[in-house]
Amino acid sequence: MATLSVLWRIAVAGFCFLAFMVGGIAFTLLLFPLMRLAPGSRAEYERRVRVVVRLSFAALLGVLRVLGLVRIDARNSERLRQMGAVLVLANHPSYLDIVVLIAHIPDGVCVVKAKLWSNPFFGGVVRAAGYIRNDAPEKLVPDCAAKLAQGLPLIIFPEGTRTMPGEPLHFVRGAAHIALSTGVPILPVVLRCEPRVLTKGAAWYAWPPRVARLELDVQACVTPAALVAKKRAGARSLTQALERFFLDRLAMP
Repeated sequence: MATLSVLWRIAVAGFCFLAFMVGGIAFTLLLFPLMRLAPGSRAEYERRVRVVVRLSFAALLGVLRVLGLVRIDARNSERLRQMGAVLVLANHPSYLDIVVLIAHIPDGVCVVKAKLWSNPFFGGVVRAAGYIRNDAPEKLVPDCAAKLAQGLPLIIFPEGTRTMPGEPLHFVRGAAHIALSTGVPILPVVLRCEPRVLTKGAAWYAWPPRVARLELDVQACVTPAALVAKKRAGARSLTQALERFFLDRLAMP
């Protein structure tokens, strides 16, 4: 029975990944060009694209839930729906993290790896949605500040990549620089996945024989000054404070 359960999960995961990739190409070649013909500015076009992405991610999660691969437990998720210009910072245990966050955040913009820009399946999607690439440090902060100035929530994983199982969190300073430069509130989101699936280095078909529980724990907004307990926080001290903040909450039952 355990073998059948695993095979079922692999089949469903394979179908979802295939649909994800085919959908990305179809959106880029067919849907997004039609949406561009609608009246409005570039910002309005990007907003329409983000609506499509959000609904697609929500549908993907719905399929995974209904077919018994994942269960999502969200605490204080209403905070994600009542946002303007805010910096959403989350730890990154699983490939599903960005799917869960975008599905819950209306009109969210995210910082993504530059290699996605040339990805044949998702490159057209991230460009059309107005997401921000992370390979140009001199442009990263201004580009993020511009999105926040439009009143958009910005999603960043301070680790820069998924956490390797068994390794401690290690944040880079990019998120801290953005927080200090823009002055917007920080909304921490603590993510847990048990048992771990789609982790860094794991194959897409490495699914456990039971439902994976994804926990989305949305904290209250904080400021850099409150985290560092100083009048003036620097990028290094804020990064260290953010690490401690997440480590403390991940240690809680």
